[in-house]
Amino acid sequence: MRPLILASTSPFRAALLEKLGLPFQAMAPHTDETPLPGESAIALTERLAIAKARALASDVPANALIIGSDQVAVVDGHIVGKPLSEENAVRQLKAQRGKSIVFYTALALHDVENDSTLSLVEPFTVHFRDLSDDEIVQYVKKEQPLWCAGSFKSEGLGICLFERLEGRDPNTLVGLPLIALVDLLKQSGLCVLTGPERTCPA
Repeated sequence: MRPLILASTSPFRAALLEKLGLPFQAMAPHTDETPLPGESAIALTERLAIAKARALASDVPANALIIGSDQVAVVDGHIVGKPLSEENAVRQLKAQRGKSIVFYTALALHDVENDSTLSLVEPFTVHFRDLSDDEIVQYVKKEQPLWCAGSFKSEGLGICLFERLEGRDPNTLVGLPLIALVDLLKQSGLCVLTGPERTCPA
């Protein structure tokens, strides 16, 4: 099987990719994540996913496939990033309570051998409960979602923040849309389910 590289050191993305049963190596991409002037949320996250995947091209085997992913949330028309502090996390969650927030998760698959990249953006909508200030503060203290866009971990206690979730693939919200990834891998000739080498039939 061709070497598979995850351009991320996120333990959450690695845990998701492990679900597919494919051997892979996780590596840290070095990319500038500064938004461009006037750049939309969708354009930003797709550009960064592609940049992360392509950033490792010279550091991996010549026949490798590299997975890049990026995620942003949009609240009241504004892009929301990682809070990085408890204060910012509480502020973000207060701004999101009682609202429906759209998360955009971009996925890129770079084929080093052919120097080609497939990419897409998956939307996912989170409907927040009308949370009290104390609920928000206690959640942030307990789970410390300081490195998560939107200030929550949906795979953990963050599920208590929501009324409902709306989207094609719940893995998207955690940071790696697996349904879409299976499609992109198949387009690149790697089938998850078939054969010892998992090579797609011609």
